Amino acid sequence: MGMIPAAEPGRAAPASGQIAAMVRLARPYQWVKNGLIFAALIFARRLFFARDVALAVLAFIDFCALSSAAYVVNDILDRDADQHHPDKRNRPIASGEVSVDTAWKMAAVLGASSLVVAVGFGRGYLGIVAAYIVLQAAYSAWAKHHVVIDVIAIAVGFVLRAFAGGVAIGVPVSPWLVFITFVLALFLALARRRHELTSLGDAADSHRGALSYYSVRLIDQMISVVAGATLVGYMIYTASPEVAAKLHTPYLYLTVPFVAFGILRYLYLIEERDLGGDPAFVLLHDWPLIIAVCLWVLTDVLLLYLLATP
Repeated sequence: MGMIPAAEPGRAAPASGQIAAMVRLARPYQWVKNGLIFAALIFARRLFFARDVALAVLAFIDFCALSSAAYVVNDILDRDADQHHPDKRNRPIASGEVSVDTAWKMAAVLGASSLVVAVGFGRGYLGIVAAYIVLQAAYSAWAKHHVVIDVIAIAVGFVLRAFAGGVAIGVPVSPWLVFITFVLALFLALARRRHELTSLGDAADSHRGALSYYSVRLIDQMISVVAGATLVGYMIYTASPEVAAKLHTPYLYLTVPFVAFGILRYLYLIEERDLGGDPAFVLLHDWPLIIAVCLWVLTDVLLLYLLATP
């Protein structure tokens, strides 16, 4: 049986194939990153309040649409460079399965839908969405081409997700959540840059300008710093008397082994298996990591809701 040839750049795919390509263009597997929306819900001990759960779910869906719109725009702007990347050349726009005109329309629909929901949440949430849109535009057009600024921009995007979760349900976002989210996101972003360097070799700088300023040795040093900051920051957070009093449990430190395993496991995947190019893919396909995350969430819920003091 012969293989069906891929669509040529600039030529539209058949209708059914184009719909499937547009779904891939939205990158639904990346929506796992928007799970940060639920962090405020869990740690504010509002998990069993139906109204708050509904609002958090709506905010999650909203950010899924918003982040997909950002992915589409990014792929439009990167379509020429992606054609020279061993993996990204198969993306729907770079491969020609989805036309640029169709992609712009898709991004507009997703973005407009997200803004409509954001308006319903109020000015605070709308401001976060607006900041996210500006950040993504700045990243696609400028920040991703500048060393260090590129990974910081990615990390700030994760922090905005965490803030959105708190604002959506009307609870303040802990500075601890902001700090830990920021350094963890830096860790993941640097791992991605490392993978790009090792997989692309001498062609790395032609794919992304900022990569010409990085080296594997430099990124390994940066990863060591932010991985350590993530783990130590989380350990201090769980042992803080102030946090224990606020969350009504002195035993949050029992979740540290799961976080430590998760970070060390990811370091192993980066160094020994040359993964890390797509954190969402790794999180959804590495079973030890999946189990560690699930146990961490379950232990948090147990400590915060079932074993918490009055």
